[in-house]
Amino acid sequence: MDNTMRAMVLEQPGTHLRLMRRAVPQPSAGQVLIAVEACGVCRTDLHLVDGELPDAVLPMIPGHEIVGRIAALGEGVQTWQTGQRVGVPWLGWTCGACRFCRSGRENLCERARFTGYQIPGGYAEYTVADARYCFALPDGPAPECLAPLLCAGLIGYRALRMAGDALRLGVYGFGAAAHLVTQVARRQGREVYALTRPGDTGSQAFARSLGASWAGGSDESPPQPLDAVLIFAPVGELVPAALRHVDPGGCVVCAGIHMSDIPSFPYAWLWGERSLRSVANLTRCDGDEFFELVRHAPLQTAVHVFALEQANEALDKLRHGAFQGAAVLRMAAPT
Repeated sequence: MDNTMRAMVLEQPGTHLRLMRRAVPQPSAGQVLIAVEACGVCRTDLHLVDGELPDAVLPMIPGHEIVGRIAALGEGVQTWQTGQRVGVPWLGWTCGACRFCRSGRENLCERARFTGYQIPGGYAEYTVADARYCFALPDGPAPECLAPLLCAGLIGYRALRMAGDALRLGVYGFGAAAHLVTQVARRQGREVYALTRPGDTGSQAFARSLGASWAGGSDESPPQPLDAVLIFAPVGELVPAALRHVDPGGCVVCAGIHMSDIPSFPYAWLWGERSLRSVANLTRCDGDEFFELVRHAPLQTAVHVFALEQANEALDKLRHGAFQGAAVLRMAAPT
């Protein structure tokens, strides 16, 4: 194996990623070396590139929806074998000792580190990951079809859980996460009402094709009050709008890591025991539950495949909503 690899690297916020040659990383104790097959392109990657996330480690290889095969084991790793397919999510390491970790809330760990943000990610031919934070993936599906599950799927699933037993579910921002969570919600017998950018008839048709009962613009009102709303679009002004569409006792869940400021709104829109909450990261328990669900009922992933060196193009198309579903970088055979 050549000891170098290709990687797309962010050197400074607000700049394009650079295609570079780097040494193939070596796994330390407790880590695995992964030959990357595919890596999803997530909106969080856009926030990183645009400098909207604090405490980023630079230069950085982005990417936290990683699908690959284990190429080498670090000292002490006994739970994985070389050649096994694994997935690497956003949550890359937690301390295990803080009050959040000790209470089953490792997603809120005070010292957590995240893949493609503080830990080099999957926009590369190889990456290393903590063996404890990888998920086993099936061999059969194409890697580009599995990659969106590692964040869009997982975060969507956690957001859906926060909606409780809501029957009428609104979804703002019909991208990668929404197209997966819609399928899960429909299988659970929920009704989905999709709210897209005004005039985005393509996304509205896409939502209906996946089982949405209704689809319209975010400037419209759904045909009936909603029990809960999931907001995947990073637009703060959608929060008051969503609250106005939620029945008393309902909730609005903000599912992104970054959102523009939420404008003020009358208390009356929140009153009636409505609630507003956010989703922060994920836990490994979320992943175990989600992948068990997917194992029994696979999800249809709509993907648009780009080569590694096309990462900037993929990010730009994502920024402008130029496709339905998810963007994924597909690696060529390592050289």
